Amino acid sequence: MSGPATPFRFVSSDRRVREDRRFVVGKGRFAADIAMAGTRHVALVSCPYPAARIVAIDKAAALALPGVHYVLDGRELTAATSPLLAGLDIPNVPRRPLAVDVARYAGEWVAAVVADTRALAEDAAELVNVDYEPLPFVLDGEEAYAAGSPRVHEAHGTNVLLDRTFVWGEVEKDFAESRHRLAFKVKWGRSATVPIETFGVLASWDPWREILDVFASIQMPRFPDQVALALKLPGSAVRVHNDVDVGGSYGVKRGIKHAVLVAFLSRRLGFPVRLMEDRLENMRGGDAHGPERNFDIEVAFDDAGVIRAMKMRALDNVGAYAGRSPFQLGKPISAIVGPYRIKSVQYRAIAVTSNKTTQEAVRAFGQSPTNYAIERTLEEVAWHRGLDRLEVRRRNLIKADQFPYLIPSGTSYDSGDYDAVIDKVLAQADYATLEAERDRLRGQGLLAGIGIAACLEPSGANSTFELLLNPKNETTTYTESCRITVDVSGAVTANIHTVSAGQGHETLVGTVVGEVLGIDPDRIRVVRPDSLSAMPSQSPVGSRMAIMLGGAAFHAAQKLKARLVAIGAHDLGIPEERTAYENGNVSDRAAPQLTAHSTTYAVFNLPRDLSLGDEILL
Repeated sequence: MSGPATPFRFVSSDRRVREDRRFVVGKGRFAADIAMAGTRHVALVSCPYPAARIVAIDKAAALALPGVHYVLDGRELTAATSPLLAGLDIPNVPRRPLAVDVARYAGEWVAAVVADTRALAEDAAELVNVDYEPLPFVLDGEEAYAAGSPRVHEAHGTNVLLDRTFVWGEVEKDFAESRHRLAFKVKWGRSATVPIETFGVLASWDPWREILDVFASIQMPRFPDQVALALKLPGSAVRVHNDVDVGGSYGVKRGIKHAVLVAFLSRRLGFPVRLMEDRLENMRGGDAHGPERNFDIEVAFDDAGVIRAMKMRALDNVGAYAGRSPFQLGKPISAIVGPYRIKSVQYRAIAVTSNKTTQEAVRAFGQSPTNYAIERTLEEVAWHRGLDRLEVRRRNLIKADQFPYLIPSGTSYDSGDYDAVIDKVLAQADYATLEAERDRLRGQGLLAGIGIAACLEPSGANSTFELLLNPKNETTTYTESCRITVDVSGAVTANIHTVSAGQGHETLVGTVVGEVLGIDPDRIRVVRPDSLSAMPSQSPVGSRMAIMLGGAAFHAAQKLKARLVAIGAHDLGIPEERTAYENGNVSDRAAPQLTAHSTTYAVFNLPRDLSLGDEILL
């Protein structure tokens, strides 16, 4: 049975993922696979306390082992580098690859040992003797927010990094006019991602060319720029190789502190240096934790369960250092009511430090906890009114004829049909049968339930929320780029300028370019230049690559197609409006179709003196 007709030839067709060919036969090229002559390896010395003053570090026993080259501590590294960038304006909360004087969470790196092998470096790390003075600490976010709690960064004077309240609409008026109110708490627990591949980086400094080569399993916007800034190098001195496969990420392959550490060591020691996290390092000290957020929700609604207004207080326990994690409180602003018609909202965003591992951008960068809180709100309203959970959602959903819809915080939703989505889900899931099975299991004394959620996820990486939380940050959007070239043989190459963590970017770009140019996507080579040869890219964050990279490839291919048509028209001696483009060929639509050679210009098949390129930046 054939599927519905589609205007596309290759898009949405049943095609193999082109990257899978190399992965299934073990031919991926990951950070741990990069081999450079003379490479040495790093193992880390980590603090066992949640907070401790570093009194002294005795390196002698470690350095006495044959094959051990160096033991680096935080003071030496700090003297030669700048703090890692933070999203907020918090100069008294500096973040560095190695702790300086005070370690602020269990697992924080205190020293780095360089040796001929990873195993030898680990043995030597155990011989580094660190004299600690344990300090008072705080782990709970609410306790960290309270006055009088131990300060994680004494110079900052408080554990609060961010405390902003936003009010959209007449919140107090809507609460006063509503018949019902509820107040409750919601907690989103901290998590740790476990990608198949832990973070790895190899850095090699060439003193004669004054350039740093970096091979890393990254998913990080502006990675080369941040490495260069921390090392006090010009951006042109850092070359990040994008043709490295990434074995999973979920947002945590940030790796700035890892890269700065090994890059410094390579410059200091004169040979390539690699750091490949083991699983324990990744879990406790690799900046791999997701958000830990407490919500206090108040909601006002009528007898039918229709919500008029909501107050949300969200407190994020970001851990010992800020990084970009406080911005996770900003992203939900663009979808603060989810898919629902909530008239007014008060949103208070609080970020506090604690003596825990630092957060990073895990799985949707902050929206998931907010979605959970909103969905719990709908559940609470339904329970309070004794109404069906699905019916309450339907009563509150934005309707198809209400789009475009402006939500209280200022975002315009352009389109949607949420009721239709619910209908399709219920039909596919056979909801009535699920309910019957749930009731049967409950009748046997078992715990059984059906989870329901209707969520929106802002994607495309519009980052105006960064400016809302830090006026000094002027970033408003994340650009993406694609360059397409045609060589003298007619072969097409698409250049993309970022790494991939399994999202299938090569398949995406090949398919889009093939669709526009009318040629088989398998004939299109997709490559990744290094950062010095690349156009701007912001990496695959924010669920954005199908939108931004796909859009860049689409428009670049359209521009290239227009140029090819112009060349074909010139070679055929006809005006462009008389041309017809099909399957990579330009023909004269007005000429008698006697032979292909008399009327057709084969753009991608005829060897000729042709070198074309086009590019697009979105």
